Amino acid sequence: MDLAKQATIVDQIHDTLEELVGERLHVKANMGRSKIMESEGTLTQVHPQLFIMEVDRKRGRTVRQSYQYVDVLTGMVELSRDGESLFQPIIDELAADKLAAAKPLEEGMPVEGFDEE
Repeated sequence: MDLAKQATIVDQIHDTLEELVGERLHVKANMGRSKIMESEGTLTQVHPQLFIMEVDRKRGRTVRQSYQYVDVLTGMVELSRDGESLFQPIIDELAADKLAAAKPLEEGMPVEGFDEE
Protein backbone atom coordinates (compact mmCIF):
# COMPACT_ATOMS: atom_id res chain seq x y z
CA MET A 1 0.00 0.00 0.00
CA ASP A 2 1.36 3.39 -0.87
CA LEU A 3 1.98 6.15 1.63
CA ALA A 4 -0.75 8.39 0.27
CA LYS A 5 -3.39 5.73 0.91
CA GLN A 6 -2.03 5.11 4.42
CA ALA A 7 -2.18 8.84 5.16
CA THR A 8 -5.78 8.96 3.93
CA ILE A 9 -6.75 6.07 6.18
CA VAL A 10 -5.04 7.66 9.20
CA ASP A 11 -7.01 10.84 8.48
CA GLN A 12 -10.24 8.80 8.36
CA ILE A 13 -9.40 7.23 11.73
CA HIS A 14 -8.68 10.69 13.18
CA ASP A 15 -11.94 12.13 11.84
CA THR A 16 -14.00 9.20 13.14
CA LEU A 17 -12.46 9.46 16.61
CA GLU A 18 -12.96 13.24 16.64
CA GLU A 19 -16.70 12.58 16.40
CA LEU A 20 -16.52 10.12 19.32
CA VAL A 21 -14.88 12.38 21.94
CA GLY A 22 -16.65 11.78 25.24
CA GLU A 23 -17.83 8.30 24.23
CA ARG A 24 -16.98 5.11 26.11
CA LEU A 25 -14.89 2.68 24.07
CA HIS A 26 -13.34 -0.73 24.55
CA VAL A 27 -9.59 -0.84 23.87
CA LYS A 28 -7.52 -3.92 23.08
CA ALA A 29 -3.85 -3.01 22.79
CA ASN A 30 -0.99 -5.32 21.86
CA MET A 31 1.82 -4.15 24.13
CA GLY A 32 4.42 -6.56 22.71
CA ARG A 33 6.00 -9.69 24.14
CA SER A 34 2.62 -11.49 24.14
CA LYS A 35 1.11 -8.88 26.46
CA ILE A 36 -2.37 -7.73 25.47
CA MET A 37 -4.18 -5.13 27.55
CA GLU A 38 -7.97 -4.88 27.39
CA SER A 39 -9.84 -2.08 29.09
CA GLU A 40 -12.79 0.27 28.91
CA GLY A 41 -12.44 4.02 28.88
CA THR A 42 -13.60 7.39 27.68
CA LEU A 43 -12.08 9.06 24.65
CA THR A 44 -11.07 12.46 26.01
CA GLN A 45 -8.82 14.15 23.45
CA VAL A 46 -7.94 13.86 19.77
CA HIS A 47 -4.69 15.35 18.50
CA PRO A 48 -3.07 15.32 15.03
CA GLN A 49 -0.85 12.27 15.72
CA LEU A 50 -2.47 10.58 18.73
CA PHE A 51 -5.59 10.28 20.84
CA ILE A 52 -5.98 10.11 24.60
CA MET A 53 -8.35 7.97 26.63
CA GLU A 54 -9.13 7.87 30.33
CA VAL A 55 -8.98 4.15 30.96
CA ASP A 56 -10.62 2.44 33.93
CA ARG A 57 -8.33 0.60 36.33
CA LYS A 58 -8.91 -1.39 39.50
CA ARG A 59 -10.51 0.17 42.58
CA GLY A 60 -12.27 2.90 40.62
CA ARG A 61 -9.09 4.62 39.46
CA THR A 62 -8.59 5.95 35.96
CA VAL A 63 -5.38 6.61 34.08
CA ARG A 64 -4.72 8.53 30.89
CA GLN A 65 -3.40 6.44 28.05
CA SER A 66 -2.35 7.71 24.65
CA TYR A 67 -2.42 5.77 21.41
CA GLN A 68 -1.30 6.60 17.89
CA TYR A 69 -3.57 6.37 14.85
CA VAL A 70 -0.95 4.32 13.06
CA ASP A 71 -1.33 1.66 15.78
CA VAL A 72 -5.01 1.40 14.86
CA LEU A 73 -4.00 1.22 11.19
CA THR A 74 -1.61 -1.67 11.84
CA GLY A 75 -4.00 -3.51 14.16
CA MET A 76 -1.84 -3.09 17.27
CA VAL A 77 -4.73 -1.19 18.89
CA GLU A 78 -8.33 -2.24 18.36
CA LEU A 79 -11.23 -0.01 19.33
CA SER A 80 -14.84 -1.06 19.65
CA ARG A 81 -18.09 0.45 20.86
CA ASP A 82 -21.07 -1.58 22.05
CA GLY A 83 -19.24 -4.77 21.02
CA GLU A 84 -18.77 -3.62 17.42
CA SER A 85 -15.30 -2.94 16.03
CA LEU A 86 -14.90 0.63 14.81
CA PHE A 87 -12.16 0.04 12.26
CA GLN A 88 -12.34 -3.67 11.32
CA PRO A 89 -13.37 -2.92 7.70
CA ILE A 90 -10.21 -0.82 7.28
CA ILE A 91 -8.03 -3.57 8.77
CA ASP A 92 -9.68 -6.17 6.51
CA GLU A 93 -9.07 -3.98 3.46
CA LEU A 94 -5.40 -3.62 4.40
CA ALA A 95 -5.04 -7.37 4.84
CA ALA A 96 -6.63 -7.96 1.42
CA ASP A 97 -4.23 -5.44 -0.16
CA LYS A 98 -1.23 -7.17 1.41
CA LEU A 99 -2.47 -10.57 0.24
CA ALA A 100 -2.98 -9.32 -3.31
CA ALA A 101 0.49 -7.77 -3.36
CA ALA A 102 2.05 -11.01 -2.13
CA LYS A 103 0.54 -13.20 -4.88
CA PRO A 104 3.17 -14.34 -7.36
CA LEU A 105 2.98 -12.88 -10.82
CA GLU A 106 1.09 -15.02 -13.26
CA GLU A 107 2.93 -16.09 -16.38
CA GLY A 108 2.50 -13.64 -19.21
CA MET A 109 1.63 -10.64 -17.02
CA PRO A 110 3.65 -7.55 -17.87
CA VAL A 111 6.01 -6.35 -15.17
CA GLU A 112 6.23 -2.61 -14.69
CA GLY A 113 9.67 -1.24 -15.50
CA PHE A 114 10.72 -4.34 -17.43
CA ASP A 115 11.13 -4.08 -21.18
CA GLU A 116 10.71 -7.26 -23.17
CA GLU A 117 13.27 -7.82 -25.91
